[in-house]
Amino acid sequence: MTAQIWVLGGTGRSGRTVAAQLARRGLTAVLVGRDANRLRAAAQQTGSETLPAPSLAAAAAQIRQHRPAVVINTVGPFTTTAPEIIDACRAAGSHYIDLANDVAALSAAYEMHDAAAQAGQTVVTGAGFGVTATESVVVKLCKGRPTPLRVRVDMVPSIAMEEGTAGEALIGTLLGNLHGRRITDGHLAPARIFGDAEHLTLPDGSQVTTASMPSGELLAAHRASGARHVLSATSEAPSSPLIRAMMPALSTLMRWRPLRSFTTRRLARVRVEAKERPREHSWGHAVVTWTDGETREGWLRLGDAQEYTGAVPAEIARRLLAGEGRPGAYTPAALFGPALAESCGAAYLLPQRDLR
Repeated sequence: MTAQIWVLGGTGRSGRTVAAQLARRGLTAVLVGRDANRLRAAAQQTGSETLPAPSLAAAAAQIRQHRPAVVINTVGPFTTTAPEIIDACRAAGSHYIDLANDVAALSAAYEMHDAAAQAGQTVVTGAGFGVTATESVVVKLCKGRPTPLRVRVDMVPSIAMEEGTAGEALIGTLLGNLHGRRITDGHLAPARIFGDAEHLTLPDGSQVTTASMPSGELLAAHRASGARHVLSATSEAPSSPLIRAMMPALSTLMRWRPLRSFTTRRLARVRVEAKERPREHSWGHAVVTWTDGETREGWLRLGDAQEYTGAVPAEIARRLLAGEGRPGAYTPAALFGPALAESCGAAYLLPQRDLR
């Protein structure tokens, strides 16, 4: 293998998008996956190399053998795949990036901070649209300011859908996020899933409704701000009051592993039709409130959320190859600051007014 950057899950949409973004930066990827024919087809689009690996364990063994400089993991659920790949990267002296966006996966990555620091390894988790877009706004709003009391972040993705099936990795991650959580008095606490609905007017004048969902943005915003109370929300929450009312019962049922596994397999086979993006822009949003009552609001504007999810890990990989990282486990803006979001094509909209 001559390329220094490996992309696990190279035949999936996220893996292909990452490889394309690497190519735009003049970097060549090694696409790693189970199907050699699909790998070759994906590689032809970006000039990538390929490495078939029939299982996660085989991919980890290849990492230990070939010692790539950077490994980008696009294979979920990351609570399952990340620990094994991070361990392989640590043994190989490789830096690690993933697209995780759930509380459990980010928590596990944070717990590896000391081990990664001792090994001189950089681990970046949450390197996709949701975590990067919302965390970056929080970092921007809090820069040079005291620790706030309260933070709310909202992600509003706009994604063009490809025809096909969702796959077990994505469905498994989504079902794993059905347990309501928020940060209360500085600690992770239970909360009603899809509660705290908020009607937002976007900077372009359009409107969306967001509701709470305990994705990775929750932990990233808490770490970025130090606020005692943090809530994460998304426009992808179901709008039907009936469905929202059913969610607590559904989240309880999904804790039963056999049922969750059965549901994951069935939903993973459901075919999705191709659809255009629902709006021109995707948005990251944050509202930060301090103890004196001052409130600041900010937005991050970008295009297709899926394309951005490819651009962020590609840009981070470029920076790690250039020696700009530091040992330990981080989320994107925590490591590289809010300018990272701009380098991936986003723009901040920060109203210069006090919302006291």
